[in-house]
Amino acid sequence: MVSEALVATAVLVAVAASFPCFLYGAWIMLDHERITWNVLVSHLTFILAGLTLTTVPLVAWMAPRLLDQLGGFAAVHAFFGLQAYAFLAFGFTGIVRIFRAKYRHDLYSDYDEGVLLKEIGDENMRFWRRRLRIGVFGYVACWVVAFLTGVFRYVLRYVV
Repeated sequence: MVSEALVATAVLVAVAASFPCFLYGAWIMLDHERITWNVLVSHLTFILAGLTLTTVPLVAWMAPRLLDQLGGFAAVHAFFGLQAYAFLAFGFTGIVRIFRAKYRHDLYSDYDEGVLLKEIGDENMRFWRRRLRIGVFGYVACWVVAFLTGVFRYVLRYVV
């Protein structure tokens, strides 16, 4: 049987490994002026890898054990972790609208610098882009706090 400390270490490593995926996925978008279909797929590959490295341990190991140890840092860790996913869902509503507008106008394969995103979407495109930004930055901020409290909990429980 695998010890709890070994599983906790594997979870810590997996979640820590997700952060470079998020950073590189963000860098891909920031590094390209033209967001083509290939750039978008590359970006999403790293983002989905990061989300998988975070979500699988959450669902498989953290969530089932939460009620048994809810208190103190575990509550803070769970709160900020859930807030991170709430921000992700919030931002996702903007991503869907932006994606649909660009896809409808074939801007992923036939990029046209003269076409502004606010012109091709509905009248609320600025709102959807703002919603996406709030969701992404909120997710990252809450993810960092949840990760740091998780590391602190790990150190208190398995190292000290």
